Parts: sequence; structure tokens; C-alpha cells
Amino acid sequence: MTETMTAAAARRTALAAQGFADARPSGPPTRRHLQKVLSRVRLLQLDSVNVAVRAHYMPVFSRLGGYDQSLVDDAAWSHSARRPRLLTEYWAHEASLIPVEDWPLFRWRMDRYETRYARHIRRIAESSPGLVDDVLATVKELGPIGAGTLESTVGGAVPKAKGGWWNRSDVKHVCEWLFAVGELSTGTRRGFQRLYDLPERVLPPEVRNAPPVSDEESARQLTLRAAVAHGVGTEKDLRDYYRLEPARSQRAVGELVEAGLLEQVSVQGWRNPAYRHPQARTPRSVSGRALLCPFDPLIWERDRTQRLFDFHYRIEIYVPEPKRVYGYYVFPFLLDGELVARVDLKADRVTSTLRVPGAFAEPGADTARVAAELAEELHTMAAWLELENIQVGDRGDLAARLAAAL
Repeated sequence: MTETMTAAAARRTALAAQGFADARPSGPPTRRHLQKVLSRVRLLQLDSVNVAVRAHYMPVFSRLGGYDQSLVDDAAWSHSARRPRLLTEYWAHEASLIPVEDWPLFRWRMDRYETRYARHIRRIAESSPGLVDDVLATVKELGPIGAGTLESTVGGAVPKAKGGWWNRSDVKHVCEWLFAVGELSTGTRRGFQRLYDLPERVLPPEVRNAPPVSDEESARQLTLRAAVAHGVGTEKDLRDYYRLEPARSQRAVGELVEAGLLEQVSVQGWRNPAYRHPQARTPRSVSGRALLCPFDPLIWERDRTQRLFDFHYRIEIYVPEPKRVYGYYVFPFLLDGELVARVDLKADRVTSTLRVPGAFAEPGADTARVAAELAEELHTMAAWLELENIQVGDRGDLAARLAAAL
């Protein structure tokens, strides 16, 4: 018979899977603590928005508290015999940092990109003969290297784009295509600029030369990783983690259930069947607090966030300011296993101030306690970001209490 879980048990299972049932380190977080976080979340999403803090740094802070950001930088963009590279970049959920050993599981996606953009690249190759080979040769000679430097180095006749992301030059298009098909990787980053390098200088030989993994086995392995990160989730939840195709995801889930590597369960209030990882744990309670950025894997699938926490959450970056409900870059606040508030945050580095333009309590929340706990977490975040001040605006029903608590 299919086991039935309460919605509260499913929520605690999801929180434990993401590392929120564990206490934060008592001392400065170390590489070992980072590895434990990565073993659970499996990836860190990259995003260009830097209003408060880059997206790939924040989930680690949410779970460990204040830590040295060089832990992530070293794990992703440096390598030595004593401290080998732990992460590499590729398209996973979106642009993401993934464990180095997972790179071969995305060969199927590289093949898809090669087919999908073949016509576009062929058109570039016809207008700029030899450009693809020139880019690869220049990266081999000068890498790691940014697209801007490549544009000025490769073929003076190649047109350089004016404008932003959607008007990239042929060189940038070629770089991104070569990255997507696995012929280039990210050697390091300068600021947030990707510096391209050859995979053989980024990935260890045992990863780069690993035997091919079939599409079907890749789907099963990625689904299992998603199940570890979820604890319990629907097939669609698991599929979304690595953006698998529906048919491949559904087949993988069925095969994993048949093999006993996933357990089908029913969650009260969920319309669709759920699947639990056999090693997922369901603690009796979850305590502690955390601010969650919009790209935290606990909440990035908004329908799942609604099911788990009864919390309607949408990012409003692209909403015109007069139509925003909560603010530009809003962080949900997790307290003792519930999402109890949301705060609009901005790091004003010129004045060394963590700005809170708006603070909003969820219905039924104990606003006095929420304000006190949120104030402490904002102090922790400001210290981590090396900001000296915290300033609360007047938007939201929690703003006045929060300002007083601070």
C-alpha cells in the first residue's frame, strides 16, 4: 500500500533534505561544511542580479551563516593538488555550479544544444569562415579569457556588437555555443565575467575521459540527485531540478520506483503522486532561521513552495515598480520550519548599508517574535557582507516592528 504523509511531514522532509534541520556551525564554516551543503543541494544557481548578493553565494549563507565567500570561489574556480576543484559550470537548473563529477551526466544536453543551434552557428561560420577554430585556438593559447578580449583578439574583421545581452557579437555567440556543447568551459570568473578555457584545463582527466553515459542512465542519475535534494517531491518537482524533458523524467521515475530507489507516497493536499528518496529523513521538528534568496533551491519552484508552505511567491524584478506588491528583490524568511515573512533587500555598498525598503509578515505570524528573529538574521547578513548599517524603510506591516527590533 502507498504510504500517506501529512503536508507537515512532507515540509519537514523537504527542509531536512536541504540542510535546514541541522544547526549552523559553532565556529567559522570550513570547506568540509561547504561539501556537506553541496552534497544536499547538488547545485548552486548562477544569476547576474547583484542587488543584495550574488545568487550562488546566498544558499550557502542560508544554511551555514556567515562564511568566507572564497570557500565557494575556490571550490568553483581554482584547483590544486591539495584542494581540488569541487564545482564546474554548466546548464543544469539554469546556469549553475555543479559538482565536477556530475559533468558527464549532461552530455545528452550538450548533444541537444549542438543540434538546436547548428543552423545559427552554420550561418555565423558562413559569414565569418574559420571563426570557431580561431576562438578555440585563441582560448588554447591565452585562456582563461573573456569574450571581450576574444572579440579584440580574434579576426579584426569580425563585427562587434553594440548594446546588451541580446545583441551579442558573433564571437560571444560562438563562445556560448562552444560552452553549451562542452568544447569550452569556465576557467574562472573576474567579477561576474566568465573567462573561457578548455575543458582539459578545468576538468580532471577521470571526469573528462569518463565512459559515455546513456541518455536513460543520465536521466536516472539526475533524478536520483534531485530526489536527494527534495527529500520528497512530485515527478514534476524532480524533473524541474535539472530541467529534464517530461517523457524522460517520467520514464526515469518509473524505473527508479521499480528498482526500489524511489518510494511512491501520497501527500495530503497534493493532487499528484509524490516520490521520496529512501534515505530521506523526517525530523519531528525543525528549528532555526534563514533568509532565502529568490534562487534558493528550496523555493525556486514556486508551485512547490505554495504546496509546502502555503506561501505565494513570485519574483518581481521584471514587474514595473508601481505594480510590485512586495519589492524588487524579496527574500522569504524561514523560521522554525515555516515561511513567516518576506523582506525586500538591497546592499548599498557606497554607504555600507543593508537597506530593507519593505518588510511584510505572513498572516497569523507572531510579529513580535518574527521581528526579533529577523533583526538578528539581518545583523548576521550585514556582517557577512561587511556592511556597517541596516536601514528599514516604511513599506509593509512588519517594517515598524523590525526597525524597533534593530
